[in-house]
Amino acid sequence: MTQKRHVARTIARIVLGVALVGAGITHLTVARKDFQAQVPDWVPFDKDTVVLASGVAEIALGTALTVLPKQQKAVGTVAALFFTAIFPGNISQWVNGRDAFGLDNDRKRAARLVFQPLLVAWAIWSTRRG
Repeated sequence: MTQKRHVARTIARIVLGVALVGAGITHLTVARKDFQAQVPDWVPFDKDTVVLASGVAEIALGTALTVLPKQQKAVGTVAALFFTAIFPGNISQWVNGRDAFGLDNDRKRAARLVFQPLLVAWAIWSTRRG
């Protein structure tokens, strides 16, 4: 791998990690209600509990991405799986027409669906060599 590509992947991994920590903190604080709008009705747990648990998971994943470079491939895989696991929440928000995070119409909610696969790709690309 070229030095430029290595630096780019390292920066991308750290930016993703910091973003996850930030998102996790908002799960626990100022955006709890908005995140609850994404929890599908079929999830058999209290919506606030799901939001709090996913916030803790995001903080842990984000921290691991930034401070465990030797385990980056494993952490990247777990992050990609996490982004995949929460994707039904984004679909639920769109299908049920729930407003949150400024996503106040079907077009905006549908456009957001595109970004989750990009997060999966980002997690994998930024934690692989080569």
